[in-house]
Amino acid sequence: MKNAKNTVKKGFFSYTRMIALGFAALILLGSLLLKLPFASASGESAPYVNCLFTSVSATCVTGLVVYDTFTQWTLFGQIVIITLIQIGGLGFMTVITLFSFFMGRRIGLGERRLLMESTGSLNVGGIVAQIKKVLLGTLIFEFAGACLLSIRFIGEFGVGKGIYYSVFHSISAFCNAGFDLMGVKGEFSSLTSYVGDPLINITVCMLIIVGGIGFIVWDDVVKHGLKLKKYQLHSKIVLTTSAILIVIPAVLFYVFERNGVLAGMPFGKALLASFFGVVSPRTAGFATVDLAQLSPGASLLTMVLMLIGGSPGSTAGGIKTTTLFVLVVGMVATARGKENVNAFKKRLEDGVIRKASAIFTVYILMVVVFTLVICMFDSHSLKDILFEAISAVGTVGLTTGITPTLSSVAKILLMVLMFAGRVGGLSLVLALAEKRMNAHVERPVEKIIIG
Repeated sequence: MKNAKNTVKKGFFSYTRMIALGFAALILLGSLLLKLPFASASGESAPYVNCLFTSVSATCVTGLVVYDTFTQWTLFGQIVIITLIQIGGLGFMTVITLFSFFMGRRIGLGERRLLMESTGSLNVGGIVAQIKKVLLGTLIFEFAGACLLSIRFIGEFGVGKGIYYSVFHSISAFCNAGFDLMGVKGEFSSLTSYVGDPLINITVCMLIIVGGIGFIVWDDVVKHGLKLKKYQLHSKIVLTTSAILIVIPAVLFYVFERNGVLAGMPFGKALLASFFGVVSPRTAGFATVDLAQLSPGASLLTMVLMLIGGSPGSTAGGIKTTTLFVLVVGMVATARGKENVNAFKKRLEDGVIRKASAIFTVYILMVVVFTLVICMFDSHSLKDILFEAISAVGTVGLTTGITPTLSSVAKILLMVLMFAGRVGGLSLVLALAEKRMNAHVERPVEKIIIG
C-alpha cells in the first residue's frame, strides 16, 4: 500500500505538472500584488480579472494588455510586471536555482530534471553549469540593450526615467514580452513614435532575436564561434530557420505594405519598419506601425509568424522553429518516398515528426476552438478575434486594438491560451492527462486511406 501511495504521488507531481503549477502559482501571486490599491495610478484596486489577465500576460511573456502599462500602473505595479516578465522569461525553475546558488544549497537530481524540462535542455548532464551560463548571458544582453536604449531615452526623458525606461524595455524585449511604457506619449502607442529610429529598432530587434533563438544555441555560439560545422544539429536548424523567417517575410511585408502603412516612407525607413514588422511577431509584441491598418496579406503573414514563434529553450513561444522545420522536411521526405528524415547530413530521431505533428495540431485546434467560442460572446470581426487568439497562444502580445474591449469570458479564454502557449501546448495536454502506467499492448493493424 505504501508503494502504491508513492506511485500516485510521484505520478501526480510529474516534472511537466510541476512546471505548469509553478507558473500558475507565480501568476496568482502577481495578480494579488497588482490588485493592491497602490499598484494602480488611480489609487483604487483594479478589477481582479484585469489584474489576473495582466499577471498571466507578463508571466507568460505575452504582452497583451487590457490597460496601458504606463497610465494604469504605478512604479510599484510596473516593477511587479517587469519582475514577472523576467522570471517568466527565464523560467521559474531557473530563478529558484539562482536562489539555491546564493544559499549554497545542493541541486538534486529531481531539480536537475525539472531544469532540463524548463529550459529545453537536451540532457541532464551539465544542466547546472548551463543555467549559470544562461543567467550570465541574460545579464550581459539585457545590460547591453539597456545601455544602447539609454542613448536615446536619457536624452528624451532625463537621466532617471531614461535609465528606468531603458532597463524596462531591454528586459521586455529580451524576454519577448512586448510590454512598454510608451503610454507616456499616448495610450497603447507601443514603439510607433520610433518607426524610423535605427538605434531603437535594431537594438530591440536584436534583443528579441537573441532571446528567441534559445539557450542551447547560445552555448554552441560561445563554444564554436563562427565554426558552424561544429554546431549541434539543433543549433543549425534554429539558425537556418530563423534567418529564413526574417529575410523572406521582410520582403513580403514590404511588398504587401509599400502602398499601405509604409506609404510615404523613405525606402530606408520602410525597410526598417518591414524588418521590425517580421521580427516582433516572433513572440515579442512590440509594434512600430498601426497593426489595425495592415493589409489582408500582411495580417495573414503576421499571424503565421506569430503561430511559428521562436525556438525551444528560449524566452519565446509559438510552435517553435524546429517544429516547423521538422514538418517541412518530413513532408519533403514523404513526398520523395523516403523512410528516414535527414537534415544537415544527420538523420532525425524516430518519432520526432509525430511529436511535431502533435504540437502543430494542438496549437491549431486551440486557436480554432477558442476563436469560435470567443465569437459567441464578442461582436468583433473574425479577423481581429483570430489575430488575438493566435497572439495569445503564441505568447506574442500584438493586437489590432480590441484587447481592452473584450468581454470577461474572452479575457479568461485568452488567459488559458497564454498559459498553454508558455507552458507548451503539448506539455499542458500531457500535464492534464498523464497516466501513471502505460499498458504495453499492441493492437491489430488495419489500413486506412490518407489524403
